[in-house]
Amino acid sequence: MLKIRLKRMGAKKNPSYRIVVINSTTKREGKPIQELGHYNPKTKVMQFDLASAQEWVKKGAQPTETVAYLMKNCNPDGTLNYQKKETVKLSKKAQAKAAAEAEAKAKAEEEAKAAAEAAEAAPAEEAQA
Repeated sequence: MLKIRLKRMGAKKNPSYRIVVINSTTKREGKPIQELGHYNPKTKVMQFDLASAQEWVKKGAQPTETVAYLMKNCNPDGTLNYQKKETVKLSKKAQAKAAAEAEAKAKAEEEAKAAAEAAEAAPAEEAQA
């Protein structure tokens, strides 16, 4: 079975990868059938031959999870369409504090709504009397 996967290159703690088509039983640094491009995760620089990759997929090659992500987020010219995540991870304390603030806000809105309904009902009762 053929796989489209990453072949690790680069120095220690400074990885760079080549995107290759290779037999699934071959070791990670083994001789590839074809090199489709390269990817540097630290600088988010990628050059990728998307058309060739899609041809290999049509022939039955299976992309790994990471390569499938790169194929999905690849521009037509072969560069990575990287979008930084907007969500900020919060600590458990910060999550609890945010939940408590949201709960207090919801409770205050409910009380304001109830007070408004009571104010609307009061003039209607006076008009009937």
